[in-house]
Amino acid sequence: MSSTEPRRTALDATHRALGATMTDFAGWDMPLRYGSERDEHLAVRTRAGLFDLSHMGEITVTGRQAAELLNHALVGNIGTVKPGRARYTMICREDGGILDDLIVYRLDDTEAAAAHYMVVANAANAQVVLDALTERAAGFDAEVRDDRDAYALLAVQGPESPGILASLTDADLDGLKYYAGLPGTVAGVPALIARTGYTGEDGFELFVKPEHAVELWEALTRAGEGAGLVPCGLSCRDTLRLEAGMPLYGHELTTALTPFDAGLGRVVKFEKEGDFVGRAALTEAAERAATQPPRVLVGLVAEGRRVPRAGYRVVADGEVIGEVTSGAPSPTLGRPIAMAYVDPAHAAPGTAGVGVDIRGSHEPYEVVALPFYKRRK
Repeated sequence: MSSTEPRRTALDATHRALGATMTDFAGWDMPLRYGSERDEHLAVRTRAGLFDLSHMGEITVTGRQAAELLNHALVGNIGTVKPGRARYTMICREDGGILDDLIVYRLDDTEAAAAHYMVVANAANAQVVLDALTERAAGFDAEVRDDRDAYALLAVQGPESPGILASLTDADLDGLKYYAGLPGTVAGVPALIARTGYTGEDGFELFVKPEHAVELWEALTRAGEGAGLVPCGLSCRDTLRLEAGMPLYGHELTTALTPFDAGLGRVVKFEKEGDFVGRAALTEAAERAATQPPRVLVGLVAEGRRVPRAGYRVVADGEVIGEVTSGAPSPTLGRPIAMAYVDPAHAAPGTAGVGVDIRGSHEPYEVVALPFYKRRK
């Protein structure tokens, strides 16, 4: 295979047999949709959906000083993550710009002499994150290992997902909290079962060896038949995360923004011991945000039917007040929605006179608080 051809997941033949529309995403050939993306979206909101997320980038960090390395390399306090738990965090440049947002799982038990972490990066940034962690590991008694080929990743998301998964495992799903993971067996397949996801629904992500991916996919499909589970592609994953107000790297998060610019300054833990990459710049960013608030990430709901796209200008009183970062039709709301960074003076929910410049026409939009959708618990 030439280096220019996209990589294929272990489930590639399965997707094609199901008639998936495939697309090149971050160097991977991935299913965009299997049929109607709206139907797939609504299945996750009301029943369950099954996703192949094997393009995500798994990086293992182990060793006596694994926690110290991650505390130095990332903005979060990884040293306080307990075994079996996970944490959302970011890796930043020295100037505070966001290189990627990450989930870090602590996989060892409390008896382990050396901690064992799995860092999960976005597919498009996996090599950047791997290179940065490897470089930042200098001087630490810790090993950084590229494990992208060691895992396939399947996700079951939606209100019926706990019941579907419970029928295939004896793992304690009731005791598994959000942002936690435990080793278990699903349909006879060894897996890391994590209660995480990117849809705004309850659900699970299952990390398994690639050679077990097809077997597990088929078992989940059979187990979900009575519950209305359907295979889902990346298209509905994007509209699901947009409704849930979840940021997407390259849209709401970029190297041009610090976590404070993105309204996610809470992930930066200045109180942790020792220096970390970007501390000085992020200290300045935090002080700047306190005195001169940056543009605020808000939700926009269309009054009409025209869909805003990333890069479209947000306007008020003839002035540009912001920019759309993500936009799409919302199957749940039945109207187009968008996330946008806007000037603080126009960020309050209900602010009047806000529009989006769509090809020269200023379409009216309502400013709303994020997320657009929150599941009932």
